[in-house]
Amino acid sequence: MYRICQITGKRAMSGNNVSHSNAKTKRVFDVNLLEKKFYLAEEDRWITLRVSANGLRTINKKGLSQALKDAKAKGYIQNY
Repeated sequence: MYRICQITGKRAMSGNNVSHSNAKTKRVFDVNLLEKKFYLAEEDRWITLRVSANGLRTINKKGLSQALKDAKAKGYIQNY
């Protein structure tokens, strides 16, 4: 499974390691992902999501059900 946040859609970025001599080599900036269980009160069940730290803040701000609706509308998550 790809390392993509299911709420915000964040994914790994690529960039360069830059040494003291200014030589550049490719590297990957991974996303800060967590496997987290949430209780969905409307459906009376637990769901497991792969969310980034920013995704957790989004869930805290909007609420779980609204964040899931927004993620589904944007295509980040198919079903939950």
